[in-house]
Amino acid sequence: MLSILVCHSYFLRFDTKQVERAKPYPPLATLQVAGTLRQAGHEISLFDAMLATGIEEYERKLITARPHVVVFYEDTFNFLSKMCLVKMRQAACAMISSARRAGARVIACGPDVSDAPESYLEAGADVALVGEGLATLLDLIPRLDADVGAATAELVHGLAGTVTLVDGAPLKINGARVLNHGAQIDELAAWDLLDIERYRSVWNRAHGYFSLNMAASRGCSFRCNWCAKPIWGNRYLQRSAAAVAAEMIHLKQTYQSQHIWFADDIFGFRVDWVTQFAGALAEAGGGVPFTIQTRADLISERMAEALAAAGCREAWIGAESGSQRVLDAMNKGTTVAEIVTARERLKAAGIRVGFFIQLGYLNEQLSDILATRSLLEQARPDDVGVSVSYPLPGTRFYDLVKAQLTGKTHWQDSGDLAMMFEGTYTSEFYRAVRNLIHDQVSLQTGEADLTRGQNSAAKRALERRWHDLISSESLHRTRGSTARAGGGLGASAL
Repeated sequence: MLSILVCHSYFLRFDTKQVERAKPYPPLATLQVAGTLRQAGHEISLFDAMLATGIEEYERKLITARPHVVVFYEDTFNFLSKMCLVKMRQAACAMISSARRAGARVIACGPDVSDAPESYLEAGADVALVGEGLATLLDLIPRLDADVGAATAELVHGLAGTVTLVDGAPLKINGARVLNHGAQIDELAAWDLLDIERYRSVWNRAHGYFSLNMAASRGCSFRCNWCAKPIWGNRYLQRSAAAVAAEMIHLKQTYQSQHIWFADDIFGFRVDWVTQFAGALAEAGGGVPFTIQTRADLISERMAEALAAAGCREAWIGAESGSQRVLDAMNKGTTVAEIVTARERLKAAGIRVGFFIQLGYLNEQLSDILATRSLLEQARPDDVGVSVSYPLPGTRFYDLVKAQLTGKTHWQDSGDLAMMFEGTYTSEFYRAVRNLIHDQVSLQTGEADLTRGQNSAAKRALERRWHDLISSESLHRTRGSTARAGGGLGASAL
């Protein structure tokens, strides 16, 4: 059987913002692939880049493992992998080159591999897999096992979902597949190959508790214009509530996880599933507190109560904007009123709420930004994450702006917040708005810790900063947006 090194290329240390957050999670999809290949009888080793000191650590692993095959399988549950940050792509290509120099065959798979396979093939990968890639990988590995030195063209002959280089140009065999997982893949994650204590140390030092990650589902059936789905498309594949509960109990008992982050795009989806999940946990003696991502229009009163009963302590909602005009342009499918109501229902159930806010969508005007500020004032979320619209290949949004992507097409790291198309305002303006939004939410959530005088002073200082930015907003408009500045309100908006 083959000796296979399974790895990924998301190095936390290359992303300053995420280093500061100090909330690293293991590469869940990578671990599942390692476990699946091990069950097939192969000798499996793992290189986990997340907390590695650098590529040198990977090169040492190459020397000790001496693999026949290196499989780069990016963690498709990590949303930062979708963004294909420049530093991570560079790391992946350097790692692929090292593997080829070591004499290994190389297979690459992940969101960025699907979008730009030529970058990975030119770095030395024998085969790039499209989409989830797991079904194709499970067909490809036996061919390598039969003849690890076979010509690439022979290896992929008739194999759908592969891309190879032929005469220097990518040749794609169409027909990428999503594996019918049943109940197997998630339970096969090779947690034992992971240096779990490395993660525990970071979490305990920074936060005083230890968190691990899980996924109860794959994919999302909603169709927001900006959301890329290179892996599962518009499918929503949900595991059984009993299986998810059993995995949580396993992580609690075996690795003493005190919290779980569910990496699902949408957790639960149906009230009856969440209720079954809560019941299964109760029968097993109770789970651990967990955090989820969800949509405002899914939070009925029954859903909020079911989530609380299951142990949900925090829910992140893709609010995106306080402007209904912008939400409709995004094809978000939610209303501002639903966002406010979802916050109220979750709060009543004792669940903290975070809002994801997206600035800079096409033709967003100052009035829309101020509507978002008003939403935050009204709904008063416990936390907020702010980004700008990021054009990802395969999305309607990307198609609308791709003609403008002639310079920068990827962020260096997750804190970059650069506008890569010509929005209404400059990157500097949106960074200033981001800072104001963060400070506004921090002030709202910290009011109880301030004296009346301190609170009043802090509010006045924040108002002055908003006033100063709004007064100068015309100076921050991009060249093309000046002609379509119908939504600007000026300082009178205050």
